[in-house]
Amino acid sequence: MKILDRYIAKTLLKYSLSVMVVLVGIFAFFKFLEEVGDIGRASYTLFDALAYVGLLIPSIVYALSSLIILLGCILGLGYLAGNSELIIMRGAGISVVEITKTTLKVSLVFIVIMIIFGEFISPLFSDYAKKYRAQALGESVISSSQQGFWLRDGNNFIQVDKNIDGRIFEKITLINLNTPSTLDSVVYSDKAVFDGKNMVLQKSNYHQINSDQEFAVIGQKTLQQYLTEVAFDQELIKSLKKEPKEFSTWQLFRRVQFLSNNDLSTDIYEVELYQRIMKPLTLIAMIILSLPFVFGSLRDSSLGRKIFTGVVISLFFELSSRLGGMISLRFDLNHLLSASLPTVVVFVLAIFMLRRVSTR
Repeated sequence: MKILDRYIAKTLLKYSLSVMVVLVGIFAFFKFLEEVGDIGRASYTLFDALAYVGLLIPSIVYALSSLIILLGCILGLGYLAGNSELIIMRGAGISVVEITKTTLKVSLVFIVIMIIFGEFISPLFSDYAKKYRAQALGESVISSSQQGFWLRDGNNFIQVDKNIDGRIFEKITLINLNTPSTLDSVVYSDKAVFDGKNMVLQKSNYHQINSDQEFAVIGQKTLQQYLTEVAFDQELIKSLKKEPKEFSTWQLFRRVQFLSNNDLSTDIYEVELYQRIMKPLTLIAMIILSLPFVFGSLRDSSLGRKIFTGVVISLFFELSSRLGGMISLRFDLNHLLSASLPTVVVFVLAIFMLRRVSTR
């Protein structure tokens, strides 16, 4: 049985790698076409464009991992079915369930590799690619940090007009509250330095609001430095300019936790986090769902048509899982339920269809 397992694993791996090369090549080519228009700007050359696209390949692979694994398994088993090798295995007493277990073991190994790849390698390459491209175009190393942001830190609100590099900010407004409805002071500075724990505002205009009297009295003075301790860290600042899909799962969890602690909206991050958690289970469910189409075609001349039907149905459910997150945001539904419901439906349908095939 070990020899047979290795043979099935080798076949599935070969087709998965073939699918990966084709899909990644197509997406990388279109990404390169997007960069062609910038070639010649500043010192951005053809080599720089190729290097930038090359650095993005890990993130492309991770984004397409579900499709790669799914198509690799279906095409690999379709190849075995087309050569009547699955019929021989069935005739030798190997059940559909045993073949399914072998397929899932190979898929799980691939899934684990892809998760490690996407959580640790892809973010590093993507960040470096952005910096590399920005430098070649003569822009700031982190051009996306030119935009501002708002943060709530306990009873304080911090508005930054320009985030230079995660350590130096320009045009900062710090609003301090005594109570959720009582303003204590407002501090404005053209520049601030953040060391990961404290924020030091340089040459600040300090406005103290005294609301104990009948009319509020505002006192103003200029400070050379104003230091305030903050609860957030450097990683949060770095993550402010990223889309939720660019976070690792751990970063998403920390982001949701921080926003929740400060009573800020976490919807878009929760949806991405739950979909990320459910992604391996959804992929396993889709693989199980696709297998009955292969086994059900062993005595059917239209094997290609049935394999294609299995792929379409599986991809439809993956699309449904993504749409579930968008729908939950639009109608303010339970995000965990919206992320898990398509997977549960696929699992139930897949097990039902697999049992029907295995009893034939």
